[in-house]
Parts: sequence; structure tokens; C-alpha cells
Amino acid sequence: MGCAACSNRRPGWFCSLGSAVLADLELATSTIALPAQAALFTQGEDARCLYLICGGYLKLTAGRLQDKQMIVRVAGPGSMLGLYAVLSHGVYEVSAESLTAAQLRPVERDRFLVFLRTHKEAQMRAVQCICQEYRFALQDACRIALAETVAARLGRLLLELAHQIGEHLDEGGFRFPLLLTHEEMASMACTTRETVTRTLGQFRKEGWISIEDSLVTLHEPERLQTLC
Repeated sequence: MGCAACSNRRPGWFCSLGSAVLADLELATSTIALPAQAALFTQGEDARCLYLICGGYLKLTAGRLQDKQMIVRVAGPGSMLGLYAVLSHGVYEVSAESLTAAQLRPVERDRFLVFLRTHKEAQMRAVQCICQEYRFALQDACRIALAETVAARLGRLLLELAHQIGEHLDEGGFRFPLLLTHEEMASMACTTRETVTRTLGQFRKEGWISIEDSLVTLHEPERLQTLC
């Protein structure tokens, strides 16, 4: 199945380009499979390739492998990994590891630059994707620095995951896969695993969220927003 017929295409992501542009992108790529808990690239490596996620989920982390790490975000279908590093001819700013089995389209740096020079639509989408990465980074900073309570930080984190990897439900809520452990969520919310477990339990008791079959449903996202 080609990119144009992929059910994972989402508006605003790189894979939502026009069919003719996507056809040229496919000619410059091939599909690879990555098992769960496998490293894709490591922070500080030369960025010779970028990756379009076709299916599955990966976590992006910053910090030394044997020292303290910070989870930057979770990336799902439609995300382009390594875009800024490739465009700047630099190194990967983060490490990428699969949370689930994943399918990706790697694009070599030189071939991608030729592709961009050929398609103005792709140039504009690349700028939009970099702006989106900036917004994610700003959200991360605001969650850590501005949310005064653990409930507020955890509520903001759930909202971020809902918008980044979730689906919008007809009744106004969101649903997304529960891919992070409570310990990983605690790291992102600057708290402890026990506090995350207790706070999620309180959210469930209030009816704001539910967790079933490894899926999180935000029934009342506006309630979580008021915490922030």
C-alpha cells in the first residue's frame, strides 16, 4: 500500500502532502520494520537520514544512556523524525526508541534535500513540521515550569499525548494508547511513580478519564485543562 492510500495519514503531518508529491517521496524511500524496544538512532549521531513513521510509536529521549534521561515526547504515525537535524546538517538532538513494533520510511539526507528543492509544497510542510516541533518543546517547558501542582502537570501531559498521538472522539473527548509506564510519566511530570498512580486514580474516580485495554480515554478534557 502506498502513502496516498495509507489510513494513518493525518492533516498537517508530512504524509498528508498531495498524491503527486507523495509519489515522488515514495521513490526516494523504502519501508523498514522496527521491533518494539529497539533503538532507531542515538543522540549525538550524525543525522544522515530522517524517518517518516508509517505505523507504531516511538519515544524520543534526551540525556545520556547510562545516566538520567528525559522523555521529550511520544511520536506516532505521520511524524517525521530527525527533520531539523537533517536540514541543519547536524546531529540528532534526541534518541529514538520504539515503544511498539513500528513501520518507517527512512530518507537519506541528500535525497531528501533534492526532494525539497523539487517540491514547494514539501518545503512549506517541512517548515510547518519544524514549527510543530517548537510547539511541542514549548508545551514541555510550560508543563515543567508553569504547572504548580502534580495534578496540573499530569493533566497537561495527558492533554499533550491526546493531541500528539490520540484520536478525537465524536462526543468531544480523546482516546490514545497507554504507551508509557507510570514511572516514565512521573519523569515527564517531575514527580514520583506512586504519585502518578494515585493521581490517575483520582482522575478516574472523578470520571474525567478511563483506562481500559491499554487505552486512555479523556472524557472531560476541559476539566484537565482547568487544572493547568
